[in-house]
Amino acid sequence: MEKTFIILSEKEWHKKLHKSLKKNFSDYNWILIDQKKDFNIGQLEKLNPEKIFIPHWSYIIPASVYEKYECIVFHMTDLPYGRGGSPLQNLIIRGKNETKISALRVEKGLDTGDIYLKKSLDLSGTAKEIFVRSVSIIEQMIQEIILKNPSPKKQEGEAVLFQRRKPEDGNIESLSETDKVYDYIRMLDCEGYPNAYIENEHFKFEFFNASKESNNEIIANVRIIKK
Repeated sequence: MEKTFIILSEKEWHKKLHKSLKKNFSDYNWILIDQKKDFNIGQLEKLNPEKIFIPHWSYIIPASVYEKYECIVFHMTDLPYGRGGSPLQNLIIRGKNETKISALRVEKGLDTGDIYLKKSLDLSGTAKEIFVRSVSIIEQMIQEIILKNPSPKKQEGEAVLFQRRKPEDGNIESLSETDKVYDYIRMLDCEGYPNAYIENEHFKFEFFNASKESNNEIIANVRIIKK
């Protein structure tokens, strides 16, 4: 019987991942779920997936799902460093130029599950560019998990927790270094993320498409919003 694998992500760029896996691993049945309403135990019981791969999902995976099905999430840190929310932004504000994507088993704890494998990811460019760059790496990891079926191993090392960042954390008013301003703009430059900004009594100024011209100069687009 043909095995079914699910790709669970609401992000546009993971549609490319789904198409590539369908093409390169055509012996399997690949299902993309990108709507919360379609991800429920009733639907999963109909599909009976071998594994559920989760490149990006903004919602909690219910225990009824991860206890019955093998759910594998891809987290953009070298776990147990960086458990928690907003991993990309938290890495960049800490000055990281490279990270690991960790493929781990979903369990009750937040990013505490056993690790299947890790692969390196460059953190240069905008948030959108980094996310798109990660697609081919995640595809390689999925292929390796299917072909080699590695046994996940417990996380080793000291856990470092990240806090999910809020829209107001993107305010660059208090920053005094050009490098920091550039990092704030690029790490939030992606659809679905609140842009870096400053504001006054009358307007909010949102920044994107930044380029660093020198140590003292950044050129960026600005969106001016009347308050």
